[in-house]
Amino acid sequence: MTATSKTAESRVENAHEPFISITRRTSSTIGRSLVVRTVAVVIALIICAIITVVLTGENPINVFVSMFEANFGNLNLMMVSMQELAILLLVSLAVTPAFRMKFWNCGAEGQALFGGLAAALVMLLWGGKINDILLLAATLISSILAGVIWGVIPSVFKAHWNTNETLFTLMMNYVAMQLVKFFIKIAAKDGSSVVDPDMLRFSTESGEIFTSAQKFLIIAGFAVIVTIFSFIYLNYSKHGYEISVVGESENTAKYIGINVRKVIVRTMAISGGICGIVGFLLVTVSSRSINPDIVAGRGFTAIMVSWLAKFNPLIMILTSFLLVFLKIGAGNVAMNFRLSLSFSDILTGIILFFIIGCEFFLNYKVRFNFCRLGSQKKR
Repeated sequence: MTATSKTAESRVENAHEPFISITRRTSSTIGRSLVVRTVAVVIALIICAIITVVLTGENPINVFVSMFEANFGNLNLMMVSMQELAILLLVSLAVTPAFRMKFWNCGAEGQALFGGLAAALVMLLWGGKINDILLLAATLISSILAGVIWGVIPSVFKAHWNTNETLFTLMMNYVAMQLVKFFIKIAAKDGSSVVDPDMLRFSTESGEIFTSAQKFLIIAGFAVIVTIFSFIYLNYSKHGYEISVVGESENTAKYIGINVRKVIVRTMAISGGICGIVGFLLVTVSSRSINPDIVAGRGFTAIMVSWLAKFNPLIMILTSFLLVFLKIGAGNVAMNFRLSLSFSDILTGIILFFIIGCEFFLNYKVRFNFCRLGSQKKR
């Protein structure tokens, strides 16, 4: 068969194929991932600029400068942004082991809040009565234990009775919120210092324990330690291997002798424990107060952070930074230009839409069959 006849035959075959074909990629290089995500962000920023001009008449460059200044305008603003990043990163690290196991833990909000409640109880009982170092140690231990308990409860039901972990953990968020509200009302009746009826503040032996810089260093320190621990634990430990195997196939895990029930409960204990640390940091270090909204939706934002990073603890640093940058920056845009907060949400939503949407082009290959288009024109 000649080259000409082969070409003609391939054209006939292509003419019968669909104009657009989508196939799944077996792998994607790091370079390709960076290029695709960079292009997605650039396109998102261009669209945000166009929308800004059309809807507000503002110079889009000023809008983006305002977002940057909100995060890096001075040292104090940088510390606030990095502190927010560290808290979000910790919550993201907490849900990641469970997600790798295909246990969809949507209860990080409640686990952190319950850990904070345990810290609040210790602060209320012993605050101002014992040495601050002992007080901090007691609150940290109690927060971790409380987070572990709140994480283990749904895992036990999942391991033994195959309950739906998504619904279970979501409902436990609301239970934790109601427990905090109940705790605040009881504490208020006992004459505790209540500035706001929905918030309880605590006293210590020496008043304010930490300066702003010390708060930042403590929270950042915990974030660094937990990130390193998570990376090593998930990628280089026997437990991390068992988590991956259970996530791939429970039947395979059982076949090779892995105790699936034990892995599920142990992994959720770790997730709950890290959430407990977050509760400790929010209640004891950051604000020295508790309210039902102190976690502020980070438990749900962490799901996006973990998913965008493909459950890689190191990449989560970047995805956490991106979401924190957008949140703080968009709020500052709304304030500086006297715009509705809805406008800042629009900008954030557009950027996130493109970032999430570009995952399609990383996971799938799109091919256009122009031969078919040419054959249709001839007809």
